[in-house]
Amino acid sequence: MTAGRKIISQSQEWGTPEKYVFAVKKVLGGFIDLDPCSNEFSVVNARVEYKLPNKDGLIDTWNYPTIFVNPPYGLDSLRGTSIKNWLARCAETHEMFNSEVIALVPVATNTGHWKNCVFGRANAICFLYDTRLKFLVNGKNGGKGAPMACAMIYWGNNFNKFYDVFIDHGAVVDIRSLLKIEIGSKRNSSQLSLLSKLI
Repeated sequence: MTAGRKIISQSQEWGTPEKYVFAVKKVLGGFIDLDPCSNEFSVVNARVEYKLPNKDGLIDTWNYPTIFVNPPYGLDSLRGTSIKNWLARCAETHEMFNSEVIALVPVATNTGHWKNCVFGRANAICFLYDTRLKFLVNGKNGGKGAPMACAMIYWGNNFNKFYDVFIDHGAVVDIRSLLKIEIGSKRNSSQLSLLSKLI
């Protein structure tokens, strides 16, 4: 996972800090079944880990009860994918398999992937208090802080548990009232169309 940065060398991986792995496991019942964005230095220790080049986390199955995703944040020019593909897979997996999914992502509320995959589909967001979240570099502390604010997104059925665990790490927002509501330009254009008919 690149976690908001370009990979400088093939040996550098930007991993989830231990305190967040612990919090995710607490929400998900003590363990994580799938980490589709794993690497050789990961401290997530999921029961199943997909690691490139052998396993592609966007292609292989996500039919697991609990999933944690710290996706590559940049564009993968080799595969033609970006974070929007990972967030779409998170939302689809929860809807299809009723999986509990948590993803660590940059805050980008104005983007299409947030409007299409987070708002209206996820149940909660924790906007992390860390000013510059320090990712692990090759499995060790000491990495530079992230250049952007980060959040944990929750597609799951136990908002209270997510809130109780993550309130210590950030501002937890319940977005269940947005479920199945179109967000963004699609909603705005349909509202304008309706308004123009009424005038």
